[in-house]
Amino acid sequence: MASERPAFDHAPPARPRGIGPFSVRQLATIGLVVVVVAAVLRIATTPVANLDPGATDFALPTQFVIGSAVPGLGVGQQAPELAVTRQDGTTVQLKDLQGNPVRLEDLRGKLVWLNFWASWCPPCQSETPVLREMDEQYRDQGLAIVGIAVQETTPQDIAAYAGRYDLQYPIAFDASADIFHAYRVWGLPTQFFIDPQGRILEVAKVMDEAGARARIEAWLPKAEPSSSSHVAQPSSSPSTPPAS
Repeated sequence: MASERPAFDHAPPARPRGIGPFSVRQLATIGLVVVVVAAVLRIATTPVANLDPGATDFALPTQFVIGSAVPGLGVGQQAPELAVTRQDGTTVQLKDLQGNPVRLEDLRGKLVWLNFWASWCPPCQSETPVLREMDEQYRDQGLAIVGIAVQETTPQDIAAYAGRYDLQYPIAFDASADIFHAYRVWGLPTQFFIDPQGRILEVAKVMDEAGARARIEAWLPKAEPSSSSHVAQPSSSPSTPPAS
């Protein structure tokens, strides 16, 4: 089956129209300035890990910065539910591409890996095969991966990407960026590993296969011993992450 899948193309595709505060007209007018600023930002980017003592820095492709750096969520905090109540009282519930609500409370008892990403983001593309492999290998052992796509043009674009690479884990479109802001994300990709009780284990950026596997195997929920009602808890952090 693997041989039938298309090769992963990590070449930077064209970004969607009207990203961020700039219109297409503005981007065309100040294109050179944007290129220079983007280059400086990529060099000076501070990883999410450095904002959070529980996060890990990796010698991997730099995150794609899409917002202002803000203090992140902390290890040990309860992960925010994937629904936001706005100031006008309306509630926005994150849904997958089939329109089904995605709720952390429905994933209790599993190790949850939230992956904030975008199909046009080169470092996100580089880790797509890692997510696919980990999902296929550990899905039936208690791992629940949820992809949260941000700054995309349409759900159809996301579905086309998922279909092309045969991604079977749930993917949701955070069209309003409410979940993006609730999780205080400012670079793509950003990973949140969440324990079976809903607490944040780690916040990280680009993930390679060795790093992902080490964390998953350390944190997967253990089967309850037959002679005890105690459920083994995952450690607060995996063994020393593999050097890149």
